[in-house]
Amino acid sequence: MILLAADLGGTKSNLWLFEQDGARRRILNEATLASADHADACSVVQAFLGDARVGAASVAIAGPVVNGRTETPNLPWVVEQAGLARALGTKRVELINDLVATAYGIAELPPDALATLNEGTPSAGTIAVIAAGTGLGEAVLVHAGGRQIALASEGGHADFAPGDEVEIELLRHLAARHGHVSWERVVSGPGLHAIYEFLVESGRGKRAPGLAARMKAGDPSAAIADAALAGADATASAALDLFVRAYGSEAGNLALKVLATGGVYVAGGIAPKILSRLRAGLFLRGFLAKGRHSDLLGRMPVKVVLEPKTALFGAARRAAELAST
Repeated sequence: MILLAADLGGTKSNLWLFEQDGARRRILNEATLASADHADACSVVQAFLGDARVGAASVAIAGPVVNGRTETPNLPWVVEQAGLARALGTKRVELINDLVATAYGIAELPPDALATLNEGTPSAGTIAVIAAGTGLGEAVLVHAGGRQIALASEGGHADFAPGDEVEIELLRHLAARHGHVSWERVVSGPGLHAIYEFLVESGRGKRAPGLAARMKAGDPSAAIADAALAGADATASAALDLFVRAYGSEAGNLALKVLATGGVYVAGGIAPKILSRLRAGLFLRGFLAKGRHSDLLGRMPVKVVLEPKTALFGAARRAAELAST
């Protein structure tokens, strides 16, 4: 049976056409398409498939999936599982959140696709997944009935909780602009940019002309991160430090809420790019700063997911499972 796995993002969509024989997967075709070039999710999938037909498909998308339907936050798409099933000509179709797909994909990763931030004491307990990119995604992987089940979450939109006086001022700064301030407003690509602007506007940093030009010419968050990692700009470095500590703090919050004794996996596009800064200590400081339960968190393994197509691996796993039903 020919199967489809897709990870449809706000910027790009990754797709696989493959055959599954037991544990062996053979990729027949793969592509990365610009999402904005297509009117909707069905158009992306059909552009990739052409005349090919599939027996089952799992489509991951960035957005809350409720009753087989989602409105994507970064594209003007309304995606429905039923519509995908009609377009693909099969009832074996699943529409899932991209972090759910990422959670399923983690089990398929080789050891060298993970970087350890905290060894901890591994166990077979619940796994937490957190991923900063364009937004902040979260998911949980639990053991039930002899199998792993991924649970969706929109925890990245929960209230941001500042951990010190500077973060309290950051909260006030963001609240004046947005009203509600979520963790995503801080821990995301746009969040890093917002932190940098806060430091400049509050007088805690200076806007260097060279960095300002690079920010204007391209992705401002990437320019800030690059300058920070190169040691080329003190304000950018301070912004990245604040970002990393906040990232660790929310990862610790998620780990406590689901008792992630099976480990915490830091995924998304940003983490691999700033791995050296994640390893420098501030991430774990934020992660462990939980008062009486710091020791509990210290026993939880924390790993960074380096494989950029982990969600696609997870979607492929789910498509194969659908095909076997």
